[in-house]
Amino acid sequence: MEYKLPAYQEIAERLNEPRNKMQVIVGPRQVGKSTLIGQVLEQCAFPYDIVSTDDNTMASAEWLREIWEAQRMKMLSRNEERRLLVVDEVQKIDNWSEIVKSEWDRDSREKRQLIVVLLGSSRMMIQKGLTESLAGRFELIRLSHWTYPQMRDCFGWNLYQYIYFGGYPGAASFIKNEQRWRRYVKDALIETTIAKDALLNTKIMKPQLLRQLFELGSSYSGEELSLTKVMGQLQDKGNVSTLASYLQILDECGLLCGLQKFAIDKARRYNSVPKFQVHNNALRSVYMDHSYHEALEDPKTWGRFIESAIGAYLVSQADLYDYKVYYWRENDDEVDYILSRLDKVIAIEVKSGRRKMNQGLVRFQQLHPPHRAIVVGPETLTCEEFLSMDLEYLFR
Repeated sequence: MEYKLPAYQEIAERLNEPRNKMQVIVGPRQVGKSTLIGQVLEQCAFPYDIVSTDDNTMASAEWLREIWEAQRMKMLSRNEERRLLVVDEVQKIDNWSEIVKSEWDRDSREKRQLIVVLLGSSRMMIQKGLTESLAGRFELIRLSHWTYPQMRDCFGWNLYQYIYFGGYPGAASFIKNEQRWRRYVKDALIETTIAKDALLNTKIMKPQLLRQLFELGSSYSGEELSLTKVMGQLQDKGNVSTLASYLQILDECGLLCGLQKFAIDKARRYNSVPKFQVHNNALRSVYMDHSYHEALEDPKTWGRFIESAIGAYLVSQADLYDYKVYYWRENDDEVDYILSRLDKVIAIEVKSGRRKMNQGLVRFQQLHPPHRAIVVGPETLTCEEFLSMDLEYLFR
C-alpha cells in the first residue's frame, strides 16, 4: 500500500471546502511535498493543473500571470464550476507574492472558484512573501524532515538506521551502498538546496564560505563551537557577523542551525556561543569519517550520533509545534536541549553513554523551574520511545 504522510488527509479535506484561503505547503527539499500533492490530486474530484518553476527555465511573473489566465479560460470554455491550480517552487519567481495577490484578489472579486495551492522549499522566501503581501489570504501547511516512525513504517528501518542515515525518503533505497548514499545526499540534496534555495534567492558574497560553514557545522552537530573558533578553521575566512548571517540562511533552508543558550535575558541568548545542530542527521553522517558499522561499534561516537539525532528531531519539528529550541550551560553544568513555548519550558537531557550525567538538570530546575524535565536514556525514556512520541505531549 502506498505510504501517505499525515498531512495527506488535511490537504484533501481543505481542497474540498468552498474557496476561502489559498493553501501554502512549505518544507525542506526532498521531504515529499510534490509526491504528497500528487497523491491528493489522484483523488481530486474536479479538474486541475500543476506547474513547476523547476520544469520551466523561463518561469517569470509574466509566465505566472499567463498560467493563471489560462485556468480562467479553461473554466469558462469548459463550463467548470471549480478548478485547482498547483504551483510548485513558487518562490523562484521574482515578485511572486504580488502577482499571486493580484490574481487571487481578481478571482475573489469575480467570485471564481479557482482553488490555489502553492508549494515552496525556501521557508525564508515563502514566509517573507506571505507576510508582506498575502496576509489574510492563505493557510500554511508545514512539512518537516521525516521522523523515525515515518521511516520505519514506510521503509522498514530500525532505530539504528534512522539515527545514522536520518530522514530523507529519497535516499532510503541507497543505504546498503553507503558510498552511493553519501554521494546522493551531497549531490542531490545538500548541493541542490544550497544552490537553489540559498544562493539563488539570497545575496551571498562568499558562497564557498557558506559551504565550508555548513560542512564544518554539520560535523560538529550537537556540540558548542564559537563562531570565532569556526572562523579560524575555515579556509575562506570571513567576519563573525557574516558567518552568523550565513548560519541563519542555512537554518531557513532546513539544513543547519546554531542553537542559542537559554536565558531569561534575550540579549544574553543572542550573544551566546552557538550549539550547531543539523535538521536531519543524514547531514551529519555524510561528513563523518565513520561508516555506519564503525559508528555503531564505538560507544563514544555513537553517543554523539544519538544526541544529534534527538536534536535534529526537536529542531525539525519546531515549526510544526510552535516552540523554540535552546541549550543551557552554567560553568560545568549543562542541559542538552531546552524547549520554550509561551510560558512553558521543557528541559531535555540525553544520557547517551558518551559522558556521565552531570548536575545540570538539577541545577536548571532550581534556577528555571520547567514545566517538564526529561532524561532520554536506556534506563528512563528510551531514545526509541522519545523519537516515536508526539512532542505535543511535552507541553500538556
